[in-house]
Order: sequence, then structure tokens, then C-alpha cells
Amino acid sequence: MAQRRFHYEQAFEHYLRMNRLPYIAVDEAKKSLIQPCRSREDGTLKSFDFVVYGPSENQLVDVKGRKCRLPSGRRSRSGSTIGRLESWVTQDDIDSLTEWELLFGSGFRAYFVFLYWCEAQPPDALFQEIFSFKDRWYAPRAVALREYVKYMRPRSAKWKTLSIPTAAFREISMPVGDFLTKSA
Repeated sequence: MAQRRFHYEQAFEHYLRMNRLPYIAVDEAKKSLIQPCRSREDGTLKSFDFVVYGPSENQLVDVKGRKCRLPSGRRSRSGSTIGRLESWVTQDDIDSLTEWELLFGSGFRAYFVFLYWCEAQPPDALFQEIFSFKDRWYAPRAVALREYVKYMRPRSAKWKTLSIPTAAFREISMPVGDFLTKSA
């Protein structure tokens, strides 16, 4: 395994290895320099985390780690007992991943993988997919960049963050195994 700084990326790499999926971990220590492009005038691009290879489609994956607290028994306004799954990203995430998808070209598709760290093993009914790594439980959900962009809305102008409504997230996100294994 590559040296990964955050447990979320380490856990996702474990997931890829556990499922015997071919991948390359991107070296986050080196900032990529390119010719000025339409979204990045300074010539730098924020790195994504993994290239995952499949026979019909390859994925450029940017892992977004989020904490998930298990339900306390109270229902949210949406009627869910799990509460809201955070799905925010930065404008830089969108701009850079869009540019990477263009640079890699056809045969590559960009995804955000939201990896929710649960404090305890969540009940099976809450997530379609869960796994453990180093005594922590994770629930992954994936969203194609192109789908995310269709639904994104500003979350914070100050922090330049974006998110998508909870209902849209439920509709367009999928278990990670669905998008990785369909092309593998």
C-alpha cells in the first residue's frame, strides 16, 4: 500500500485490495503542474486519490471522508433516522476533477467516493455496503462528477463549498461496489 496520510484513503485502498481491483494510488505530495487550462489559470491541479482500472471504463476517484453518527432514535425532518449524510465538496474539487477527466480523455470517468466513518458497526438496513478497517467501520457511496455537477448548490461562499440536496444524493449516489465492479 502507498503511504496515505488520512485513514479514509487508507480504508479505501484496503477496500480496493480486498476486492482485488486494479488501481494506482496518486502521490498527494506532488502538486501537478500543467499548462494553464480553462478552469485553473495558475497551472496547478488539486490531486485526486486513485485511478481504478476496468475493462470498459476507468475511474478517477477523489475520496471524501465524512463522519457518520449512528441514529439516536430521533427522526430527522426528512423522516430518516440516520440523519443527513454530508456530501459537500469544494469548488477546487469540482474544477480540478473536471480538468483531470478532460486530460485523461475518453475511457476515464471521475467520481467522488464519500466514505462515511461510523463510530460503531451500523445496522445492515442503514447502508447497502459496509466494511471494517483497523477497528473502524466505513460505509462508501459514490457519485459521478457529471451527476454531482447537475445538482450542486453553493453551501458556503466564504469557504467555496458546494453540496447537493439530500434527496438528490440518495437518488444519484450508489454503493461503490456497483460502479467499480460493473466495469471490472
